[in-house]
Parts: sequence; C-alpha cells; structure tokens
Amino acid sequence: MRAARHAQPPYLKKLAPVAAKDLPTYSVMVALYREADVVPELLAGLGRIVWPRSKLEIKLVCEADDHETLAALRAVPLKPWVEIIEVPAIGPRTKPKALAYALPTTTGQVVAIYDAEDKPHPLQLVEAWQAFAKADASLACVQAPLVITNSHQGMLARLFAFEYAALFRGLLPWLAARSLILPLGGTSNHFRREALVNSGGWDPFNVTEDADLGLRLARFGYRSGTITYPTFEDAPMRIKTWIPQRTRWFKGWLQTWLVHMRRPMRLWRELGTGSFLMVQILFAGMVLSAAAHPLMLLTLAGVVTELAWGSTPDAQRSIIFAVDAVNITCGYAAFLVLGAATLMKRERKGFWRVVLATPLYWMLISFAAWRAVWHLYRKPFVWEKTPHRRSASVWAREARAHKT
Repeated sequence: MRAARHAQPPYLKKLAPVAAKDLPTYSVMVALYREADVVPELLAGLGRIVWPRSKLEIKLVCEADDHETLAALRAVPLKPWVEIIEVPAIGPRTKPKALAYALPTTTGQVVAIYDAEDKPHPLQLVEAWQAFAKADASLACVQAPLVITNSHQGMLARLFAFEYAALFRGLLPWLAARSLILPLGGTSNHFRREALVNSGGWDPFNVTEDADLGLRLARFGYRSGTITYPTFEDAPMRIKTWIPQRTRWFKGWLQTWLVHMRRPMRLWRELGTGSFLMVQILFAGMVLSAAAHPLMLLTLAGVVTELAWGSTPDAQRSIIFAVDAVNITCGYAAFLVLGAATLMKRERKGFWRVVLATPLYWMLISFAAWRAVWHLYRKPFVWEKTPHRRSASVWAREARAHKT
C-alpha cells in the first residue's frame, strides 16, 4: 500500500540534448528462439532506435538449430551494425545461456536486453545513457517500463496489462527510489557492462535470469533504477499461453530464493535489512501467498457454510476465518489500488471489470504457483517457451499516446 501512495500514471522524462561524439558504443542483444513470425516487426522496431549507427551494435542471438528463425533473419538484408550470433545447440536451452554465450561478442560500454516481441521507444537508449551519465558507478542497471498494447483484446490481456502497470509504474519505481533490491523484468534492462561482468552475468540454469541477476547485482554492492521511456509488447491472450509463462516465472523465483538463501545471514549482511526482507516478500512470499490463496478461500467457504446451516464455529476456526478474510481482502485491495493509481485516464475505462475478474485471475495465478512447485521438482531447468505472433496492436499508436 505504501507503493500505491507514491504510484502515478506514466510520463516521459524530458531529455537533454546529446552530441553523437559524446556517446559510447551501445550493445543491444535480442535472444530469439522459434521467432520467425515476429522477425519483420522486431527488425522494424530495432531500426527506430535513436543512436549513432557507428556506435550501435545489435546482436540477434539464436540457437544454431533454430533453422526457421535463422532463415527468416537471413532472408532480410541486415544492416552493417546487425549481426546474427549462433548459440551451440547444447543444454541448458535457456535465454540466459544464450545471452551469456553472446556477451563476449559485444564491445559496448552499455548493454541492453530485449525480447523478440519488443518494440522499444526510439529514445529509450538515450534516457538510459543519461541516467548512467548522471549517476556514479554504483548504478549498474536501469529498467524500462513494459507497456501492454493489446489490453482491449480480451479479459486476460486486460488483467495482464493492469498487473504490468502496477509493477512497472508503481512497485519498481518505489523500490528503486529507496535503493532496495529490484527484481528486474526479463527485457528492457540496460546494464553498465563493467558491473554486469563483475557480478557474473546471467545464470544459464535460472529460468528467471532477470530476478536472479537483480539480486546478485545488489549483493555485489550495485543498485538498479528505473527510467520512463517504455517498451511496447502484447500480452498473452490465451490461458494455455499464460499458464506456462507464469509457471516459469514462479519456478525461477523459487530457484532464486533457494540459491541465495543457502547462507541467509550472509545474504542479510550483503543486502541490508530492507532488501533482505524484500527478497522474502518478492520471491518466496509471492509464490507462497499465491499457493495459499485457494486454501484460504476454501476455509472461508467452510465457515460460511457452517454459519448458513446454523452452526457456530469454535474459537480456533473463527480466528482462522478472520485472518483469512483480512488477508484476502487486503491482498485484493493492494493489487487494485496500486494498479489503479498508475492508470492513465483512457486506461481506467472498464476498471470495474478488472475488479470483478480479480478473484478468478488470482485463482489462475494460484494454479500456476502449484504447477511451478511441481515443475521445480520434476524439471527445474526446463524453459517453457512463450510463443509469440505478429503484434495484434499498432505499437506506434501507443507510442504517440505516451508522448510528453
């Protein structure tokens, strides 16, 4: 709720003029796997980036046996600053393994990471560099906000967009302003190369490499911040796409928590009390609360049924009922208040639908949490690929809507 009091709708920071001669080399890495369908949109989006071409290098990182994506890339005349990096087709078959393999091929002082479906704002690199230039060397990473552009295409996409608004416009800026650990998003991260290398880069076996890296940067004494120029992307519109993605997120958060909590007292000393507590809330706490949600609902339903039949619950069940009711009510309220505080006027239309659908959405989240626990046991390092298709929205229209 504290983050909700400081949350606000999105805005674009006014950027100072820059001279090309003062800018460093910027490396942009994009991990692709089975992404042939989105290659044209990806190249168009990357082509809009504002940065001197003599100081820009774009690495398209593909698995060597992903012949369809490689063929789609080679069918297009690539600019001299764009290069295809083929990753050996060996395990683990994960995005962080591909990024770790490709990093030594880059030369930029700053490294940006995008996903294949992303359409970054053309000025995002400029804002990221200005953030680094104004800060000391302890600022290792800045996270750009992700904006969902197809929220009008179904209730699942609307809820996903609402959740992203709460995260990228509300929670992450609040954490960054207080120098607390930042659980990075999996894309639109901009790193000082030196800090990225010093902290060990990406863990090839972690399926949420972004969250793990954000925590590791903090352990090495670095901090992460946020910027305002967004990246546009589409949300999953089908449950069969959403569930594996959310399962992977939860599984990766559990992996991150288990790895870094091997020596909890050392973690506490390295992070400080505030960030240590955030690790418990954001990684283990989020998964546990999601898994416990249906159990709390069942308890509430049981007590309500007893009351309906004229029975009086004993003191213990009454206390459990009260605790569950407060937890569920506060959880829903925090989710809705934080998200609502970040919405622009045009995004508030139909907010009542989000309110009504939240309990069902949380049940989906609970299912994904339980599935993640099972997957952590059965196949901890398997990366469930989220399929992407050509954008169902006009990202340029969204870009215009976010102008200052």
